[in-house]
Amino acid sequence: MSARLLQIQCCFVQSVRNYGKLNKHLLFKDGKRYEGVIYYPRRPDQEDPPITPSKLLRVQRIKPMKGNTHWEKKILIDLKLDTNMNDFAIVKNIPENCERLWKVKHLVKIVPITFPYGEPTENDIDHTFLKENGECIVTKEIKIDDGRVEATRKFVDDTRKLDSETLVKDSRLKWLNPF
Repeated sequence: MSARLLQIQCCFVQSVRNYGKLNKHLLFKDGKRYEGVIYYPRRPDQEDPPITPSKLLRVQRIKPMKGNTHWEKKILIDLKLDTNMNDFAIVKNIPENCERLWKVKHLVKIVPITFPYGEPTENDIDHTFLKENGECIVTKEIKIDDGRVEATRKFVDDTRKLDSETLVKDSRLKWLNPF
C-alpha cells in the first residue's frame, strides 16, 4: 500500500509545468527584420520572391455588425460597410488602411484588385467592370464593325430564308408522316 502511494506521489512531482516565455530571438539568431517584423527563414539562403502589391483592395463585409465592439463598428461605418452585406468598398493599400483592416479582418473579405488589361483612365470609367475575384476589366474602346452590320442586315432581309411559321408547319408534317 505504501509503495502504491509513493508511486502516485512521484507521478505528481513529475507533472509540474514550467511557466515561462519562449524567447525566439535566443533560439533563432538568423532572423531578418522587415519594418518591425522579424522573419525567420527556413534555410539561411532562402529569400522571398519579389512581389508588387496591388494599389487597391476590394473589401466586403461577410459577418453581421451585431455583437461587435464599438471600435470595430466604427471602422466598418467609416468604410461604409454598415448598410448591406452585398456592398463592397474600394480601399487604398496604404499602411493606415491596412492597420484598420487588420482590426476587422474577421468581419470582412479582402481581395486585391488586379488590372489584367491595364489601369483605367478618366475616359474609361463607363467601360470598367470589377469582378468578385478582384479583376478590373477595362474595355478601352468599343468599335462597331461595318462588315458584321452589313452581314446581319443581309441575313435578316434574305428572301430564301424560311420564316418561323413555315418551319413549324414543315417540322410538324415531317413528325406526323416521317416516311
